[in-house]
Amino acid sequence: MQPDDAAPAAFDASMFASLFDAYPEGVLLIDGSGRIVLANPAVAQLLGYTREQLTSLKVDALVPATVATRHEGLRQGYWQSPRPRPMGNDLELTARRADGTEVMVEIALSPLRVGNAHFVVASLRGIGEYPRVQRAIRRARYNEYIAQVGRVAVDARDPQELISCVAALAAQALEVEAMTVWLLEPNRLEFRAASIFASGSEPPANGIVPNRADTMLGYVAAQREALIVSSFARENRFNVAPALREGKAQNALAVPMIDDGRVIGVLVAHAVRQGRFADDEKSFVESLANLVVTSLQRAQTEAQLAHAQRMESVGQLTGGIAHDFNNLLTIIQGNLQMLADHPEVSGHPLLGQMVKAAARAGNRGAELTSKLLAFSRRQTLAAGPVDVGALLNALADMLRRTLGERIHVVVHAHPACPPCLADPGQLESALLNIAVNSRDAMPEGGTLTFSCAPCLTVPAEMRAGLGTSVNVGECVAITIRDTGVGMNAAVLDRAFEPFFTTKDAGKGTGLGLSTVYGFVKQSGGHIKADSSVGAGTSIVLFLPGLRGHATPAAREAVQTEAPPHGTRVLMVEDDADVREVALAFLDTLGCEVVACTDAELALAELQRGAAFDLLFSDITLGAGMNGIELAERAHALAPGLAVLLTSGYSRYLAAESPDHPRQWPVLQKPYSRDQLSLAAAGALRAGARG
Repeated sequence: MQPDDAAPAAFDASMFASLFDAYPEGVLLIDGSGRIVLANPAVAQLLGYTREQLTSLKVDALVPATVATRHEGLRQGYWQSPRPRPMGNDLELTARRADGTEVMVEIALSPLRVGNAHFVVASLRGIGEYPRVQRAIRRARYNEYIAQVGRVAVDARDPQELISCVAALAAQALEVEAMTVWLLEPNRLEFRAASIFASGSEPPANGIVPNRADTMLGYVAAQREALIVSSFARENRFNVAPALREGKAQNALAVPMIDDGRVIGVLVAHAVRQGRFADDEKSFVESLANLVVTSLQRAQTEAQLAHAQRMESVGQLTGGIAHDFNNLLTIIQGNLQMLADHPEVSGHPLLGQMVKAAARAGNRGAELTSKLLAFSRRQTLAAGPVDVGALLNALADMLRRTLGERIHVVVHAHPACPPCLADPGQLESALLNIAVNSRDAMPEGGTLTFSCAPCLTVPAEMRAGLGTSVNVGECVAITIRDTGVGMNAAVLDRAFEPFFTTKDAGKGTGLGLSTVYGFVKQSGGHIKADSSVGAGTSIVLFLPGLRGHATPAAREAVQTEAPPHGTRVLMVEDDADVREVALAFLDTLGCEVVACTDAELALAELQRGAAFDLLFSDITLGAGMNGIELAERAHALAPGLAVLLTSGYSRYLAAESPDHPRQWPVLQKPYSRDQLSLAAAGALRAGARG
């Protein structure tokens, strides 16, 4: 039995030595001073030492430099309360290898007592190759690059600065051979390479790619989702260019850049290594795409804000000078008109010719002021009957001379088309705006067709604006159709938005169609557009028609109507020269006039009981009460008093809309004697009805 009794001791000694050496995890035996007593082959291989080298070191030599100064204190703290610390749920650290590099490890500690000696058994497991660790490292790397790109996005005022660096930074983060930022051109027909990174072995991308579903970029734009290509040689979802199909970089990742539901570009990465792109890479590039889109949005918003501020400044400046300028024109034109009636001038051919030339110059000045106000969208709409067929034919004659031979202009005017109620100048400007857009959409030439006809079905949007008085046949439809490149659904949805344009930078403000939209709505009408890519565009303006419109002779009779002889007029005008012109006009019309320089004097006349048929007042009267306030108080004192206001420019004029009509008629300066006569007669009729 003695051999059997001795066998376990011999078995234990040899077996435990073999287990120590064969254990797959690294094991160190460390004494109380921190010196390594034993090391198994696994730990030597993990750390790049021989076993003999390890047993000559203290454990502090294996600790990264960042924690080396604290390690002795940590080791002493462990001895104060030694207990097992299992691997995997306690310490995850890095260990310093013999060559100075670091390796990620999990560490387990177990106290060991042999006689009076105290030791620590440290188990080390290298985890740097674990998939979860590799993924965490990869994600941390990507997050670091996202933060770097984010800093560029915040600091860069020009989005091109960000776009220029995104390709290189993304290629560096992904460790790929090529990266390209593609932006969709404003015409949405092709992609342009805005930023390219390519290694020496990888040729750069072509600068222009068509936006078609049979190209990779067009396919991604149509699908609106990220695309991973594992092999261009086997790709069949779209046509692959020969250079890609035969090239080394067979792997690709393409991610769309989407702004407010619209694709504006694509980020594309190319890699040689198989299986290079997975979910982490897709998420990284999607984050980059969002950063680029946000930067472009910010730049666009800032540009639009700056443009809007410039427009507002121009509008304020224009409105400010318009009143004074139109006052001057009223004086000039009024005196010229009276001078033309003077016998010595009318009977002298040379003097008459000179007066007429000066009057024409005055009219051009008035037109210039009107155009300035229209530019700033502060123009007053002077709605009246418009013979749409005649307007379209006249406009077509002008366009045939100006658009060139490649644009064929056609007019179809329905013989039963009634006149529409609109400002003729503004309607012509709106049609010109649309015609210019159509010309730009037909760079190779085409046909531009204008047509007008009675509208048998009034659009619901227009009916809501005009009320229940609108009946079938009381609406005129003006259609402008071209055979140009057309618009896709995304562009069509935004066609009437202010500042939206598909033209190249510097070639369009994005205000043309939005101005047309505003004019049509202000006129109580409706506008709609229909278009598709390659099939041209059709825009229809629905405008109010005139019920029982007058014959030309009847309209002429209305145009020459005058106030009754002896009409008593209370006139208020703070500009002395304008006041003299108005007095002269009213005197020749047979009116009895009391002229006041301000509203307070006019109210005093009414409060004394003076009887008047018409209050004729400028809106802008300097300090004190303005013309609108005067009209309100005068009407309260004399409810039967007719009111006619006048102004070179006032916000009261620009604020009119179908929903908020003006309470009193306004005569726009500069005005002629006939225009004053017609306006005064109309105001008296309105006062009698009211």
